[in-house]
Amino acid sequence: MNHVNTNQPDLPRPLDGIRIVEYGLFHAGPGANAILGDLGAEVIKVETASGDPERYWTDVAGYDLALKNGESIIFEASNRNKRGICLDIRPKRGRDIFDRLIGQADVFLTNLRGSTTDRLSLDYETISGHNPKIIYAGVSGYGIQGPMSDLGAFDPLGQARSGMMFVTGSAEPTMIHLGILDQAAAITVSHAILSALLYRERKGIGQQVHISLYGTALWVQYINLLTASVLSIDPCIPGDRAKHSPLRNRFRCRDGKWILGTHHPEEKYWTRFCEATNQTELLKDPRYTNDAGGPADFVELNRIFDEVFANRSRDEWMEIFQANGLMFCSVQRIKEVTTDVQALENDYLAEFDHPVQGAIAIPGYPVHFSACKAGTWRAAPKLGEHTDEVLLQMGLSNSDIESLRRDGIIK
Repeated sequence: MNHVNTNQPDLPRPLDGIRIVEYGLFHAGPGANAILGDLGAEVIKVETASGDPERYWTDVAGYDLALKNGESIIFEASNRNKRGICLDIRPKRGRDIFDRLIGQADVFLTNLRGSTTDRLSLDYETISGHNPKIIYAGVSGYGIQGPMSDLGAFDPLGQARSGMMFVTGSAEPTMIHLGILDQAAAITVSHAILSALLYRERKGIGQQVHISLYGTALWVQYINLLTASVLSIDPCIPGDRAKHSPLRNRFRCRDGKWILGTHHPEEKYWTRFCEATNQTELLKDPRYTNDAGGPADFVELNRIFDEVFANRSRDEWMEIFQANGLMFCSVQRIKEVTTDVQALENDYLAEFDHPVQGAIAIPGYPVHFSACKAGTWRAAPKLGEHTDEVLLQMGLSNSDIESLRRDGIIK
């Protein structure tokens, strides 16, 4: 995997020289800084002595998500590319250090509730008072206004409130999956931070940006929400296969694996599909081919093609459809994706030498730059791993650091 710029050491990263200070928990906020770290930003994660609770979130729905060091792999996803310091910001000496960090930063990010940021003096007014040009990024559950503005939230709650759980085609509300909305929120706030940094570059003005899980869920569903708002339609693509033609449907193949097609307009592809599957007799039968040259009687056609697809493996069908220019795709399980040649060839999965796990494949940065590189270059920090390093860089002496550690202000 050395054919794109991600592995060329001589190339710069787009955000080289940008410094970010983070005081956050779990993924929806910190995940944004992991992304900005992929792009080269220097990220300093500030934790209390107990650490980000996500470090220890290793049991999810019965799955053991612990790495070899006992910490959660989800924490790794949220905190790659960061240096970590353990600092109590409540005592004056600890706060002085934190304020110095803020003074040297381009961005500050937190996803604590508004009442908590006020109590800890992590609000925008206080932070910008130490650095007027800083970009202050806040992440909440439901937004900074309204009756739910100070309520906490996790990914499933954002999916629930946004209507996302009723667009899956299931009769009952169904969670898309854990972490999908958290990652979407991380992408959204990274987008907001980059926009604010560009504005500051052009205008010289710092500002506050704010996103929420709820707002992100609505934005992700832009088409759905617009359809509901303008046309008064509650959009939900039915999961019932009988409501879709064979050109826009899923089929189980001989090996038990699934394949999915999505073609539009269907009249354009119906003949080619029947030829590729050796079912050209259907084209001559008005029961199955309408006057416009597209498929008819979806129930019976799907019964026919269930039998057809059962005659070959998924990979055999994929070879046939690719050769005929038909838009079918393997329906893969997540574990299959880790060996998918298409992901590997594009560095969507990249090799990484992890200090605990060893050589592993991780999600690569999904953008290819012609003049820069991007991608994970540092594992998530151990609790307080870089405290001494960061403080020494700030100008504190070894004796200062020893004193702070004796007093429990750092760890």
